[in-house]
Amino acid sequence: MSDTAPLKTPCDFHQHLAELDKAGLLVRVDRPINKDTELQPLVRWQFVGGVPEDQRRAFLFTNVIDGKGRRYDMPVAIGVFASSPQIYARGMGQKVEDIGAAWVNAIKNPIAPIVVEKPACQEVVITGDDLRKPGGGLAALPVPVSTPGFDSAPYLTATLCVTRDPESGIQNMGTYRAALKATDRLVVRMVARVGGAGGWVHWLKYRERKQLMPISIVLGASPVVFFTGPQKLPVDMDEMAVAGGLGGEAIRMTKCVTNDLNVPADAEIVVEGFIDPSTLEPEAPFGESNGYVALEAYNMPMQVTAITHRKYAVFSAIISQVTPSESSVVKKVAYEPMFLNHLQSTLGIKGVKRVVMHEPLSNLRPVIFVQFARDTVRTEVWRAMQGAATLRADCGKIVIAVSEDIDPESTDAVFWSMAYRSTPSEDVQIINYRRGVQGSQYGPKTAESTLLIDATQKYPMAPLALPGKAYMEHARSLWEELKLPALSPKGPWHGYTLGDWTETWERFAKRTIVGEWEANGLETIKRRREDLNPETPTAKHEKL
Repeated sequence: MSDTAPLKTPCDFHQHLAELDKAGLLVRVDRPINKDTELQPLVRWQFVGGVPEDQRRAFLFTNVIDGKGRRYDMPVAIGVFASSPQIYARGMGQKVEDIGAAWVNAIKNPIAPIVVEKPACQEVVITGDDLRKPGGGLAALPVPVSTPGFDSAPYLTATLCVTRDPESGIQNMGTYRAALKATDRLVVRMVARVGGAGGWVHWLKYRERKQLMPISIVLGASPVVFFTGPQKLPVDMDEMAVAGGLGGEAIRMTKCVTNDLNVPADAEIVVEGFIDPSTLEPEAPFGESNGYVALEAYNMPMQVTAITHRKYAVFSAIISQVTPSESSVVKKVAYEPMFLNHLQSTLGIKGVKRVVMHEPLSNLRPVIFVQFARDTVRTEVWRAMQGAATLRADCGKIVIAVSEDIDPESTDAVFWSMAYRSTPSEDVQIINYRRGVQGSQYGPKTAESTLLIDATQKYPMAPLALPGKAYMEHARSLWEELKLPALSPKGPWHGYTLGDWTETWERFAKRTIVGEWEANGLETIKRRREDLNPETPTAKHEKL
């Protein structure tokens, strides 16, 4: 992939695929692949098989079959939004390091959408009896099974579910799972809790009014449109205006065929319909993004009234379930800058350098690491941990503070810092009565709490006991010269000082590497004592 290629924001899903292909980030699979048993497991291997993050790829399957041997004309794209931060960044037309700033700018400088007629997403319109015929409607879409062996149905996963507030008229888009139940029926799961999904808030209002709720599910929108769903913007914010801000131009919208919602005009597929809020239908089991299989529960049935799509549409899905996954990357690259901006700008906390949300297995939300500049005052450390634990109700069950020499991406380094830089009686706080994070239904059935741990360096400490950086770098060049196995170091991989280090000890070390260690012995023999016990630190009795 060329790092010097100019970046641009893809205007639609097809262009995004073309840009990924051009950049060497797309794998095209032309052999037959069973969507029910092979497709998701195949792509899953790049997340659980030890493949480095920057080597993960998007996949395009052009020869899709199902468990009955049916062959589908429509290709399936998966992993194309956020298999890696590099793929996510391509979808935004940004460099990885500029993603956070781009989100902040888009929220501050939205561009209102425009409405167009004769949209690409309605080149093919399927309604009426065509939705209900055997093998038609939803059954004609190559919807993969996400967790073979556990899922109760194929699920729409890379969704943007569009609903509208019946009071304000403001539309909301959320990424919710939707289970196939019949050729013209789905069951949608919107997060039903305080502070939950915008669509659920709308559902409550329609239930009170005893009215059907219009809903349209968009598949295959341009990346800047898709990214607004997982970002969890405020329910009263025009997400399409924010998407326009991300892309630098107004998003083209169009009115649906069978309900009055507006959807992205250049999307690949739109499933239109209505939800009857007076009734619920069992849905799941389904492998969820919290890493557990969501067990059967009652959720919201959707009667499909139309399926519209491009003439040469591509079906899109995401890899979710146990993290790391595509659904965790799509949140991580946006959430971390959002939290950092909140701590630095909104709360004005001094010394915060990074926020890292732990991804493997725990799915970002429960465990957050906050990195601080050395010598940050403790009051700021505690303010930042409390701010990280309270920004979102579902994030920050455990917050751990570390100093800038600790890589918060390395849990080994974080545990090392906890082991030697924190005293539980002084550096740990437990705060009761928080709402459970996502997946908390699999833990104790009581109210949860928040754990804050200050594992920052609080006083000068001895150097890290590894060879100095220059010596490790030289040794690595020798390693590569000898064609030994490829290295993938994680910090810390070289020694460095932590404040408790003197000019005398530095002089001793420099002599030693040039073979003059006997000179050190001549110095120390002059400092012999007869009035002390072994292991007494010299710093207590001498000025070195």
